[in-house]
Formats: sequence, C-alpha cells, structure tokens
Amino acid sequence: MTVKDLQKKLGLTYLCSEEIAEEKEIDGCYCGDLLSWVMSRAQSGNIWLTVMGNVNSIGVAVLADISCIILTENAALDEDAKKRATENEVVILTSSKNAYELAAEISKII
Repeated sequence: MTVKDLQKKLGLTYLCSEEIAEEKEIDGCYCGDLLSWVMSRAQSGNIWLTVMGNVNSIGVAVLADISCIILTENAALDEDAKKRATENEVVILTSSKNAYELAAEISKII
C-alpha cells in the first residue's frame, strides 16, 4: 500500500509533499512523540503518528526512513518544518483523530 492509497482510504489531508505520496510504500505504523525513542525504534517504511510538527521531527523521519508523518489531533506543522519536509521529500498528512483511533483504523487496512 502507498501513502496515497492510505490517504484516500482514511480521508487524510496533505500538508506537504503530496506529489510523491504514490511513490512511498507503507509496511507498518509507529506511534510516539519522544523523538529519540522514535528514532531508535521506528522501522523503515513505517507511518509515524505523532503530534510533533516541528523541524526536529522531520530530521527523525529522514533518519528513520519513515514513509510519512501523520499529525494527529490536528496538530500544527511549523513553517520551518514544512520547508524542511519538502526539501527532504517527507510526506506529511493530518487527521483530527487521536493516535489510538487512527492506529486502530490503519491496522485494519495495512
């Protein structure tokens, strides 16, 4: 499944890098907001569910080779983070749902 497929199935909203969503394959999901924890435990190809919309989260996504970041609970994406995500081809989406609700839905489709 690609990020684009997931976006359509869950009705997520793109915040940046929509044009590359079809290229990004998904093979799992990771939930967490402690950046060092995510960096050491998220797997390449995972979706990352978080409320952390800052530039540091983009660095973690790049290092961990995350397929996309989904900002839960309509968390804000900083302008600096959006710019860095675009430069590093990190797809970012948003949802009004919390991490638990979203992870439960994701587990049914991937």
